[in-house]
Amino acid sequence: MRVQGQAISHAVENTEEARRVEYRDAMARLGAAVHIVTTSGAAGRAGFAATAVCSVSDSPPTLLVCLNKTSSAYWPVKGNGTLCVNVLADEHRELSRLFGGKTPVEERFAGASWTELPSGGLALDGALACFDCEIISVADGHSHDILICRVMETQMREGGKSLIYLDRDYRIV
Repeated sequence: MRVQGQAISHAVENTEEARRVEYRDAMARLGAAVHIVTTSGAAGRAGFAATAVCSVSDSPPTLLVCLNKTSSAYWPVKGNGTLCVNVLADEHRELSRLFGGKTPVEERFAGASWTELPSGGLALDGALACFDCEIISVADGHSHDILICRVMETQMREGGKSLIYLDRDYRIV
């Protein structure tokens, strides 16, 4: 149940689908930075759009990345064991849509310029920041794997505004 302008607590309908929909609707209210996560190596080249990325620690620098087990990027990321988290700027809105949909992998990467890193990750030219990572641990998160990633190198650009996803739409901060 929703009441405009007022936060309320209520029991969620007691069906799995109703709980899932209610949860997704509530999560849409949680704004998050938009990223493109890439990998390249013996297991293949792949990339996906992600908002489920966060810092774990700065000592040593470590990130958490959630990867959907049904994603086309799943096996290349797992097989390569490395990835690059690219933090998107406001001008990357359309690129995010390419990487967030069912677009073939070569079309995704054709939408921008990339620099291959020593680890095999692909850094987006013009990203606000890039985190080149090695996957050091994987936990089961039901529909997703939770990847704990050691940051081996970072790159940052000067200026720019962050691309945020909130209420099922892009925002710029």
